[in-house]
Amino acid sequence: MLIRKLFKFENAHIVRNCSSDRCRHSIHGHSYKVEVLLEAQALDHGQMVYDFGLMKGTIRDVIDAFDHAICFWDRDEADYIAWAKRYSQRWIAMPVSPSAEQFSRLFFVIIDAILKNTAMANGEQDVVLHSVIAHETETGYAQCFRADAYNPRMGLIALEQVIFSEQCKAEWKDPGMLDKLLRGEPFQNPTIALQVQPDPQPDLNG
Repeated sequence: MLIRKLFKFENAHIVRNCSSDRCRHSIHGHSYKVEVLLEAQALDHGQMVYDFGLMKGTIRDVIDAFDHAICFWDRDEADYIAWAKRYSQRWIAMPVSPSAEQFSRLFFVIIDAILKNTAMANGEQDVVLHSVIAHETETGYAQCFRADAYNPRMGLIALEQVIFSEQCKAEWKDPGMLDKLLRGEPFQNPTIALQVQPDPQPDLNG
């Protein structure tokens, strides 16, 4: 079963080397919509794949860091990068170009790491990230699947290569969240006192 959570943010960028003159030469912005799709073969104690409320924590914080921020490819001109950092408190340096395609891949890599690093506590089973869709406009989006996220032909994305400005991190519920993720420190989901006892799981081994 699939579930989908929609997030929104405003962001500015230049997409170097693209075919459109306006996009590759001029700073411009978009009202992004990001869909995060999770899948599982079983449901938790609340009979959900994954509680939508849990996605309002670390996952939302990461995506919200892109709101009212300027994103740039870390290989761009040094003067432009310095200008972006000087005139915007909120900026994100990416190891790939800030295209819709690479946004979807970058979000996949980060959210995948968050889920793998989260200790589930309410009976969640085999919850995995299915895909991420990044809508750049009302008519155009990119969808990233697992094979895309870790495809070296599309550019490798390592967590330590995604740099958030201090202001972006300061607005997280836990400003040290990214450092903890890089160190592999687990995030703990809350333990829930069950109000109704669930049926026992069937014995699939007969």
